[in-house]
Amino acid sequence: MAPPLVPGWLAGHGGRPDGYCHRQMIDAVRYLVDDGIKWREVPADFPPWPRVYAFFARRRDTGLVGELHDRLHQAVRRNEGRGAEPSGVVVDSQSVKADATVAHTARGFDAGKKINGRKRHLLTDTLGLLLAVLVTPASVTDRDGARALPPQATGCFRRLARVWADGGYTGQLTDWTSQHLGLVLDIVRRGDGIRGLQALPRRWVVERSFAWLLRSRRLVRDSERRTDTSEAVIRRSMITLMNHRLAAARVSPTSWDTTVRACCHSGSRSWMIRESDVEGATCDLPMVRVCAVMFMSRQLCRGSGTW
Repeated sequence: MAPPLVPGWLAGHGGRPDGYCHRQMIDAVRYLVDDGIKWREVPADFPPWPRVYAFFARRRDTGLVGELHDRLHQAVRRNEGRGAEPSGVVVDSQSVKADATVAHTARGFDAGKKINGRKRHLLTDTLGLLLAVLVTPASVTDRDGARALPPQATGCFRRLARVWADGGYTGQLTDWTSQHLGLVLDIVRRGDGIRGLQALPRRWVVERSFAWLLRSRRLVRDSERRTDTSEAVIRRSMITLMNHRLAAARVSPTSWDTTVRACCHSGSRSWMIRESDVEGATCDLPMVRVCAVMFMSRQLCRGSGTW
């Protein structure tokens, strides 16, 4: 979990201190995004749902969600051995159905995919991590939606020089990006006579990002009344993904070996693992958890009562 972010321009405003722990608030928002529940269905283990929504809306309006996302993005890139700023990005869009709570003025019909709802325009780096997002009615074309994404990225990343896109972005957008933004727009076309699924260079990266987002049930369809709320939910989903990556990178193989050896020497031959199998960090984290749970269960069955 990343530390709480309080920018300098927000400090010193005063007011009544928060009555609930921020960690509980963040966990409640993550639960909502991951399980796709309604705001009123937030479990009683978390703070009351009006306070959770107020917490979410306040950070959406002040830009704290975007700031947290950007800091985690830089940390993940450094952990992968990349620079903090990307030099190449990938753009694409995804049309999703809209719930009945979405007004008719905020939705549209995508004639190409036969979907009545909204369209998500994503700009990602070559690792598939989100850089910019724009939610529009599904009737907005890919070229019109893409005009707003590269300017957001160029204002934050000065090393940006190249953009990859599919055939739906051909036309005047190529000249517009080179003249107004100084970027090279490369169109990755699909080969003639190819049927079925094919992983095209660079384009598959953003397609994988869409698949990552659909792991969050809140994003399977758009049920938000406001488009900026949909964008904040998308960023929350990517924040969870990047948190998992950073947490997994901090687990050292040495601690895995120590845990497995402690479980192996507990005296249970039915599930004993040889030390030769764990030399050189050949074990994985799920096996360690299984061994630890079995060890604790055996201790409790013996009546020791110790964990």
